[in-house]
Amino acid sequence: MKRNKKGGGGGANWMDTYGDMVTLLLCFFVMLYSMSRVDESKWAALVASFNGMTVDEPSQVVVDGALTDTPVEGLPSGLTQDMVDESLEQLYLAISQSVTESGLDDMVSVSKGSGYVFVSFDDAVFFDGNSYELRDEGKVVLDEVAKPLAEASQAINEVRVLGHTAQADPNRQNYVDFDRFLSSNRATVVTIYLQEKNVIDPARLISVGYGQWRPVYGNDTPEGQAHNRRVELVISGLDLENESSDSISRYYTIRDGSASNSELQDDTE
Repeated sequence: MKRNKKGGGGGANWMDTYGDMVTLLLCFFVMLYSMSRVDESKWAALVASFNGMTVDEPSQVVVDGALTDTPVEGLPSGLTQDMVDESLEQLYLAISQSVTESGLDDMVSVSKGSGYVFVSFDDAVFFDGNSYELRDEGKVVLDEVAKPLAEASQAINEVRVLGHTAQADPNRQNYVDFDRFLSSNRATVVTIYLQEKNVIDPARLISVGYGQWRPVYGNDTPEGQAHNRRVELVISGLDLENESSDSISRYYTIRDGSASNSELQDDTE
């Protein structure tokens, strides 16, 4: 007895469907992978376009043994050392004039050295005793400092904000944790205020807390303590003749172990 064979010819249909599904899945995962790889320079350019800025091509450094792009703005093109020196001179004059007009000559000192401007604020300008909450009067002073900083920003290598405390009892050192935190927090608060003013690349703003350990007066009088409880700004200009002097580039050379001892000292001063 012969049996009829049934079901012939149906195999090709499910194979076609399966093949289409695998192809679609492959395309889907390829698309996800491509979306996960963002071109940092193009992304930075996109963000900058919304802020009305132009972004230079990022510099390349070695990080963890691999060449990578750093999200650091390049030095402005067309800038000369004479222009940098003139910008620092104008910055010094503008801050000095602002201090004089505000009647703060006895609480704020401004000086200028080779390639830098140094500003020292007594504690009472910004903070009450044992506090790191920025006073309204201090905000007014920082607003006046921020204006010339913004104008000279293209010529500035770094703005270091240094926080100091005083030894309240000449016969007993401050408690270490409170002393260090207070000086660091004061420097950080001033740094944050300047950063929120958007006057300079945040990568060039540094805050440092020294505690009581770099006094400029004796701590045996209230006047001396007032001078020691201070916040200082060290504003250094770019040295275009020395490529390793740029603080941002120097950081990456220190990180990858190619910096010299002098460069390391410059970065930690």
